[in-house]
Amino acid sequence: MSKLCFSFCLPSFAAKLPHAAQLLQLSILSCAACFLSSPVFADDVDDLIEEVFVTGEFRDTSVSQLAASVSVLLPEQNGDSVSHLEEILGRAPNVNFSSGGSRARFFQVRGIGERGQFSEPLNASVGLLVDGVDLSGIGTAATLSDVSQVEIFRGPQGTVFGANALAGLINVVTPGVTDELSGSVDFGLGNYSAIDLGAVLSGPINDRVGFRISAHQYKDDGFIDNTRLGRDNTDNHNEGTVRGKIAGDLDQGGWQVVFGSIDVDNGYDTFSLDNDRNTRSDEPGLDTQDSQYLGLNLDLNLNEKIALDASIAYVSSDIDYGYDEDWTFTGFDVAGYSSTDLYSRNIDTVTLDLRLLSRDGEGLAAGKVDWVVGFYALDRQVDLTRQYTYLANNFTSDFDVDRIALYGEVSGELAGGLRLSVGLRVEEHSSNYSDSESVSFTPDDNLLGGRVLLEKVLVNENLLYASLTRGYKSGGFNTSGSLDTDLRLFDPETLWNLELGYKGSLLEDRLNLRAAVFRMQRRDVQTATSITRVRANGSSEFIDYVGNAAEGVNQGLELEAAFQATDRLQLSASLGLLDTQFEDYIDGSGQNLDGRDQAQAPGYQFYLSGDYQLAQGWSLNVNFEGKDDYYFSDSHSERSSSYELLNASVAYSTERWDFSLWGRNLADEDYFVRGFFFGNDPRDGYTARGFTQLGAPRQFGISASANF
Repeated sequence: MSKLCFSFCLPSFAAKLPHAAQLLQLSILSCAACFLSSPVFADDVDDLIEEVFVTGEFRDTSVSQLAASVSVLLPEQNGDSVSHLEEILGRAPNVNFSSGGSRARFFQVRGIGERGQFSEPLNASVGLLVDGVDLSGIGTAATLSDVSQVEIFRGPQGTVFGANALAGLINVVTPGVTDELSGSVDFGLGNYSAIDLGAVLSGPINDRVGFRISAHQYKDDGFIDNTRLGRDNTDNHNEGTVRGKIAGDLDQGGWQVVFGSIDVDNGYDTFSLDNDRNTRSDEPGLDTQDSQYLGLNLDLNLNEKIALDASIAYVSSDIDYGYDEDWTFTGFDVAGYSSTDLYSRNIDTVTLDLRLLSRDGEGLAAGKVDWVVGFYALDRQVDLTRQYTYLANNFTSDFDVDRIALYGEVSGELAGGLRLSVGLRVEEHSSNYSDSESVSFTPDDNLLGGRVLLEKVLVNENLLYASLTRGYKSGGFNTSGSLDTDLRLFDPETLWNLELGYKGSLLEDRLNLRAAVFRMQRRDVQTATSITRVRANGSSEFIDYVGNAAEGVNQGLELEAAFQATDRLQLSASLGLLDTQFEDYIDGSGQNLDGRDQAQAPGYQFYLSGDYQLAQGWSLNVNFEGKDDYYFSDSHSERSSSYELLNASVAYSTERWDFSLWGRNLADEDYFVRGFFFGNDPRDGYTARGFTQLGAPRQFGISASANF
């Protein structure tokens, strides 16, 4: 515990922040311009900053009163057309993603999270929920049609969510049913042959039951030209989403059924030998996902003092992910080869969460102590079939995992206006694995997480808090190649997070400010690495595996602000600073990486947005986001370059119509969303070097919505 102290070195952060310093100057100049251009404190301003509520905690809570570092992203806030989670994550501090497919499937929070998956198991470090349905590890399904907000919890959620939230949790929330019949029809066009169609209908069924249903289809040709096939759509997007809700009132509570279908039929033809947008593959890959989910939520007041929250959910996904491994075509080079690799998975997940909690003002000690106790269970079955050119027969595996947890928390007032919360979660994680290579494992872990939280409400309802949380991630196993027996299994990872935070409204409620500093100490870090073995015939076998090779420290700062500068102008900004390093880490090839930055951990991230009301119904949004450079992997030294993206939109709204002209990455900046280091180019004798996947180029389009 002696290492759980803050030792931030501001000069070391400052050395990483040339662009952040420019951002600060820009922010100051922008605010100054606002003060000079028009009155700042007009008495008749109605558009004060709206309060947002968070649903991913034990109780729905205002984001300004939640004692945790949480971002709430509103997909439609900037007036542009977004269709997937990856397109808005740049607005949140210390949140990153990796692609390696048609969409970002894996997410990182504060530098922690997976970057890919080729074999079982996947123990996600960042959980993903959609209306309470667990989609962790299969983020391609995170489409944003008919989504009201995305809540991003940073830091371990060891009490509330458990093993799949070591680093944090992403909670996607869709709108509720409406009291009156209403709906909308949406339409959009963009470059790269993008077309966007959607419709929503919501209203009452009778006096106590209502419904909401939405359908959405997004298509584009992708951003790649395949010069071998003469096509520009081999990396296309084709994503359909249907969501629905039926909700009703009970005499002592309410219930809700959620259901949905997500059909992703995307191409995957991304990597090129020249690291550009021109590919030569003769057998382009695919990245498809067909998911159906169903969930039931029940809120019931059992008596005057106790309430029940219950939820059960089921999701089934068929996922196909494949690619042209050589990235070229037969005959490209006399030294070349030709192969494809396809991974097909069926994933079925059932979750149950039963929670008893005290009603407001009816807790222990004459209502002064609130409490929660709960039971959680998860059953997940994953069936994998791999079809690979160099396998004599298809590889198959069956992986079953069961999680059972008991959790609870009490919170109450102390002297001096302080409030103390203490939570604990005990979880048993067991799994069973077998494959066609006669490899089998049955690991079983007992895991412990929790939090201690101290908070104080200051004047004007401002909040100051300090927390110590413990997160965990289950152990697992490696199945690849001729790996030694002692390297097959790896242990659970644990994480302690010490955090101090402030949330408040200033300047007559025109400025909302949220700030947090944190230090996370990682134990038995599950690190992806690789070794090379020489086969009997003299060829080399490259084996990727995960091991507990290191400890680590992740520390930093997170700032978010929204400022109603004038009656027409609102500014919002976020800034994340992150300092990560390994301790006592020697990788599979024997390199000593002690003190090296961890992968997918930019030293800074920023976002600055300005919304200006041009005239009645007309608005302009300009926003700017950027990231520091970072390592793509812990097993090599290839890095993503730092970058900044400029986005803008002009919108016009009436009571029934909304129009928008929007553009993203207007400067057409080249940036990377995945990177590898190996030899795959016959022209240089397969010399190992870096290969990168480019992010989206300049996009622009128009969107329209009719409301009724």
